[in-house]
Amino acid sequence: MGAVIETIRRKLQDGFSPTRLDVVDDSARHHGHAGARPGGESHFNVVIESAAFEGQGRVARQRAVYAALSEELEGPVHALSVIATAPGEAA
Repeated sequence: MGAVIETIRRKLQDGFSPTRLDVVDDSARHHGHAGARPGGESHFNVVIESAAFEGQGRVARQRAVYAALSEELEGPVHALSVIATAPGEAA
């Protein structure tokens, strides 16, 4: 795994103590598109389940994830898809 995906995993783990965390580098599907980098690690899909999201709406959850990854979103990450749920909710 690359440095960017490891940083994403670490920051989300530290910030939300998730019960589920899936981070997928989807950069290969975006080859040749805006923001794609030759080495990949520019487009990611995240599925995160955490008690920290209980009582929050979808937008608030996504904003919390984006805030945790603000440095990456300003730099190497061009696109980030987020599905954030609380335990017991369907993804």
